[in-house]
Amino acid sequence: MKIVRIITFLLMFFHINMGYAKNMNIYDFSFEDIDGNLVSLDKFNGKPIFMVNTASRCGFTPQYENLQNLFINYKDTDLTILAITSNSFNQEYSNNEDIKQICLVNYDVGFVTSSPMNVKGDDSHKLFKWIKEEYGKAPKWNFYKYLFDRDGKLTSSWSSMTKPDHAKIIKEINEIL
Repeated sequence: MKIVRIITFLLMFFHINMGYAKNMNIYDFSFEDIDGNLVSLDKFNGKPIFMVNTASRCGFTPQYENLQNLFINYKDTDLTILAITSNSFNQEYSNNEDIKQICLVNYDVGFVTSSPMNVKGDDSHKLFKWIKEEYGKAPKWNFYKYLFDRDGKLTSSWSSMTKPDHAKIIKEINEIL
């Protein structure tokens, strides 16, 4: 009888949690920024979000310049740009100051940049676990890109090969705006 209750409890638990996940959106998450401050994404509620997982020692790191160009071109809109730094592919510094050196000195970034977090595997940040579970999209490498609409739902994603200011990304951003 005890086993039946445990199994019933577990089934209810998973059913409730899976149902909750279906109602989640990107605004339900938070992370630590490069300066150690908590960034609650609910402060961007109703705004489209363009998010890129980044790394400072990657062959795609020059895409920071394209990402900054996108930021400058859309700074007068409500598009939010997030750079999620990660060492999941072993190409990011572990020290925030080293990352800031690359981002601020080399690329003069103005968009929100996170402290390093895992974006793949069992220990990935809950935001990336949600994206994988809800949409089946996990970054295959650094500079994988995601676009979320005003409802916080993923509308598109692009590989590392597609630059942040590529015409097809611009087109989709403009459609959401």
